[in-house]
Amino acid sequence: MSLDNNRTLAILRKAEAGGYGILAQTCYDANCVIGLVRAAERARSPAIIQMFPITLEFGKGPWLQFCLNAAHQASVPIAVNLDHATDPEHLELALSLAEQGIAFDSIMVDASHAETDEENIALARPYVERAAKCGIAVEVELGRLEGGEAGLRVISDAKLTRPEKALEFMEGTGAVVLAPSIGNLHGLYINPPNFRQDILKDLQKTFEGKIPLCLHGTDQLPDELFEECIKNGISKVDLSPCSYLERADELLGDAQININSWGRDPYAKKLAESLQSKPFPDAVDDAVKVFEDVCERFFDLFGSAGKA
Repeated sequence: MSLDNNRTLAILRKAEAGGYGILAQTCYDANCVIGLVRAAERARSPAIIQMFPITLEFGKGPWLQFCLNAAHQASVPIAVNLDHATDPEHLELALSLAEQGIAFDSIMVDASHAETDEENIALARPYVERAAKCGIAVEVELGRLEGGEAGLRVISDAKLTRPEKALEFMEGTGAVVLAPSIGNLHGLYINPPNFRQDILKDLQKTFEGKIPLCLHGTDQLPDELFEECIKNGISKVDLSPCSYLERADELLGDAQININSWGRDPYAKKLAESLQSKPFPDAVDDAVKVFEDVCERFFDLFGSAGKA
């Protein structure tokens, strides 16, 4: 197989050419998947269903097949992405399923915990090559984001992306989507975010539209910052629910902080409230509508509404 007809790449390349962003919404259950698809179809927007490795580990092949069916049978372009696949057992699960015919459209092979770029490349390259044989596009991270999310290891030492290393890094890994570190982090922003837009602009010039850029660390960012990042080359925006964040001792001591997230928390809150007074199907319907509303807001904000 090849990447010529890869669904994620087709969605991102069209977005990059059109100057809009794609919502990559993390989904933990079937209700959220259905909500995202409904919202995308209503808004006529492309989208990406995203999941964390712990969710894949829980549902395995049947869960992934459900997500693929929901995405690929939609009336608008929707892809399925595995986010932050770091541990070998999670990567092995995803790729072994692909070799059985149940393949993600894209996977993030996250080796950003490596001490050097060379080690990052060495860790990522074998998985990138194996994924490509299954027609799976791979995203990698150059630099390192601080924080942690949804069962992933916590990182306390951020490292900004160096644009002058980006082309060599992407060629070394063989990956086709880049997640840069520009001052973004996974979890709570203690201070107002200070994103290095100059890094995005340099990457945009370096790749000339050939490598899509993905923004992580989007919890509670202001709308204006989303718009600025998309203007400067971001085509995939990950709304990844962060469950806990541990920061370095000098910032927060040993505390763990529960983080609100854009789609999951309003969905869960509404479901809990509605279950107190309504039958289960009605409560689920209420909660899914809340989730749909969140997705539609971001379709409008990112400029993807009406682009399908």
